Amino acid sequence: MKVHDLFVRVYPETDMPPVFGKAESTLYSNFLAFNYHFGGKMKNTLKTLLVLLMLSASVFAFAGGAQEPAAEAPATPENPRVKLATTTSTENSGLLAVLIPAFEEATGYKVDVIAVGTGKAIAHGEAGDVDLIMVHARSREDAFVADGYGVNRRDLMHNDFVILGPDSDPAGIAGGNDSASAFAAIAAAEADFVSRGDDSGTHTKEKAIWAASGADNSGKWYKEAGQGMGAVITMTNDMQGYTLTDRGTYLAMKDDIELSVVVEGDPILFNPYGVIAVNPELHSHVNYEGAMSLIEYVTGAEGQAIIAGFQKNGEQLFYPDVIK
Repeated sequence: MKVHDLFVRVYPETDMPPVFGKAESTLYSNFLAFNYHFGGKMKNTLKTLLVLLMLSASVFAFAGGAQEPAAEAPATPENPRVKLATTTSTENSGLLAVLIPAFEEATGYKVDVIAVGTGKAIAHGEAGDVDLIMVHARSREDAFVADGYGVNRRDLMHNDFVILGPDSDPAGIAGGNDSASAFAAIAAAEADFVSRGDDSGTHTKEKAIWAASGADNSGKWYKEAGQGMGAVITMTNDMQGYTLTDRGTYLAMKDDIELSVVVEGDPILFNPYGVIAVNPELHSHVNYEGAMSLIEYVTGAEGQAIIAGFQKNGEQLFYPDVIK
């Protein structure tokens, strides 16, 4: 027999709901036992008072036992604002929209993100306009540290670059894995190619591939956008041309474009990311403590797990370099 049925038999004048949770069931069982002990002869007023008291006590005890204690919020840092200059790929891919809020919740810091090309991010660091940089051009990162602008560079993550092109493939490069030969074929076909043209890490890689190809890219078919990765992919899609992109941004956008990966797997297309604090001895005003807190987080277990788990349509966009 259900608790409700028993309760109505003992207390028929009660108008109670037909469904009970665990706390209410415990309450009514206790009430029945108590009433039975006194022969069911308690007056209605006394019984009602007893029910109300037991309801309050039982529900309170049940709720208190079922919930975890609330986690304490992190103490607000003395200087809670952190300025990060980063390549556009970390933002266009959506990674920062997941990684930065997690860091802020864990530490109490608030991060101001400046998403630009690697060259501009490095320039912001050299000028002391930001507290740290997150970029992907290793030779330039090493120079940034060697010249005294940055300290404590850490490997962060990697993916790879790919060459995108239309299904019509006028340069005939689809399925290849030699990026220099592909660029030479694009030049020979005078097929539209959209370059970042913004001194970014992707632009730096693109220029290295053109140099390896030995091809002349001075024709009208070669277009320098001066834009971020997302904008360049959109422009390339509109003209059904070719471009070089990091795989993460492509995966984040591929459902909205009619371009495919036509060349991949060349060792020169490896794309590592690093994170570097701005040197506080050169720029005493920077938030070095906040910068190092962010660096420790993104290269630590929690940050690396977020990077490893970040996917679009079931595909991983970045691979952590510290904890694998």
